[in-house]
Amino acid sequence: MSVANDPTPSFSTHFAAAVSALGIKNTDRVVVYDANGLFSAPRAWWMFRVFGHDNVALMTGGIAQWKADSRPVTAEVPAPTPTRFEAAFRPHLVRSIDQIRQNIEAADDLVLDARAADRFDGSQAEFRPGVEPGHIPGSANLPFGQITNAEAGTYQDADSIIKALDAVGADGSKTVATTCGSGVSACIVGLGMHLVGRENWAVYDGSWTEWGGRDDTPKAKGAK
Repeated sequence: MSVANDPTPSFSTHFAAAVSALGIKNTDRVVVYDANGLFSAPRAWWMFRVFGHDNVALMTGGIAQWKADSRPVTAEVPAPTPTRFEAAFRPHLVRSIDQIRQNIEAADDLVLDARAADRFDGSQAEFRPGVEPGHIPGSANLPFGQITNAEAGTYQDADSIIKALDAVGADGSKTVATTCGSGVSACIVGLGMHLVGRENWAVYDGSWTEWGGRDDTPKAKGAK
């Protein structure tokens, strides 16, 4: 579930309705996992936390590792009993386009882009129509693949994650606003920060699809 610009606070009701339909209650422990590699599950993890549910975890390795461990699987389609999940929006976990625009001058947040280097520096054309290449001025680049093991669908060890974060200035000295193409891989970097105890981060949900698709936003090219 995602909204191009800002999923909150109006999106809270939609999220709560969808989660309630899955039979999930506020008292439940939620475990999210990916079908292939590590990609969208961290986004689901982040969204639960944005809407007030901390009791959520990522199963690293996804369904592929589950099967490799000879654990049981089923093709049965579940029919959950709807329940009532109440969402409580946490605005400090989200950044809007206006906040990112103001941050170019204020520099209160380190904007950290999780896209591949060639998309960040603008040498690779964007695949979404109407979206220019480049990056948000003043942002740093940490491709999410640098802190994950793509084939295994897992994160690298804590020391490697910390080293990668420190190398781009995400050393805990200021809040990090993660961004990417559409707000998905930004959550991979955010969860990586969480795993090493760095909780001062938020996600710019509109990400480059929003920023790069507008005429009134400055764009930078090159490695910085």
